[in-house]
Amino acid sequence: VQLQASGGGMARAGGSQQLSCAASGRALSGYSVGWFRQAPGKERELVAGISRSGETTYYPPSVKGRFTISKDNDKGTVLLQMNSLKPEDTAVYYCAARNANFMHLDPYEYTLWGQGTLVNVSS
Repeated sequence: VQLQASGGGMARAGGSQQLSCAASGRALSGYSVGWFRQAPGKERELVAGISRSGETTYYPPSVKGRFTISKDNDKGTVLLQMNSLKPEDTAVYYCAARNANFMHLDPYEYTLWGQGTLVNVSS
């Protein structure tokens, strides 16, 4: 199973962007999924997670109220809607999946990773 992330690019502060993550054969329906980001010189951090069922989500305080993760198990896709973007949101964003009911903060708990996509927010 391979994950394919899309979206990202340049944005102005206060703007919005949407990232998408998909896998072959609707495989994501069987996984919990996390969106991570990594800025230069910083550790990779979980910015949104969603459970296998799609009923439970997680956001750290830094993005809560601005980012929304959603999962379409019929289509096998996971979206990350990012609103009210800030320059500090600038990072490479990765989608990741783990074969478990719930997401995890630790990136090492995820076995599948998509390629990173850069989100660059200017002030």
